[in-house]
Amino acid sequence: MQPDLIGLEISKGELRRLTGFDPEDVFRPSVLRDGKKRLGFFINEMLVTLALTPIIVGFVYAFIILPTIGSSIRLGILLLILVPMPILVGRWLWRQLTCPEGLTILLDEVDKYHDLVAAIDINDQLAASGNVESSIHDRDKVTAALQLIREDLVRALKTERILRDNKKLLANNQELFVNNLASLQALQVSSQAGEYAQLLNQSLQIAIDVQAEIRKLHKG
Repeated sequence: MQPDLIGLEISKGELRRLTGFDPEDVFRPSVLRDGKKRLGFFINEMLVTLALTPIIVGFVYAFIILPTIGSSIRLGILLLILVPMPILVGRWLWRQLTCPEGLTILLDEVDKYHDLVAAIDINDQLAASGNVESSIHDRDKVTAALQLIREDLVRALKTERILRDNKKLLANNQELFVNNLASLQALQVSSQAGEYAQLLNQSLQIAIDVQAEIRKLHKG
């Protein structure tokens, strides 16, 4: 990946810092609609469940079963079989209650943004291999547009967290509501047909969606 594209990525660590959540812990319905992401989500849930099951079973067995019933291998095995289901259901309910809807929408926009970055990276690799037709005209303008989108996404994530944590802070952070939509629209006017126009159209749509979500959060 070219250095300018690496700088455009929003890492999981940065997302964690901006939102206060581990991105992997935020349940998003869009994940279940994507086959690859859905498989990863379920594998992660199973690994977490397998890690928590012996801890919970050990606690229940040591502090509840032994003092009241005594040693029972059969009951211990039964607990190992039954406990995973309440863990899965409990984690599902916990995600539903604790993950703000606005945050899930913004993280979906981050995914769309990263898809655009990946598309440019693929075209760069094809162009480097000698496939001239895969090179993107006005690549600098495309990356400039993505930089504006990145700035808007960071502002939106900051805004969502401020609204979630303490609405009184909004008075001192009005700059978070400034966005780059006008700049992107100016680039859109001068765009030419081809890969550049297609990528810029997608960038513009992300900017519009992010701006709409910020307004929705602000009204809420």
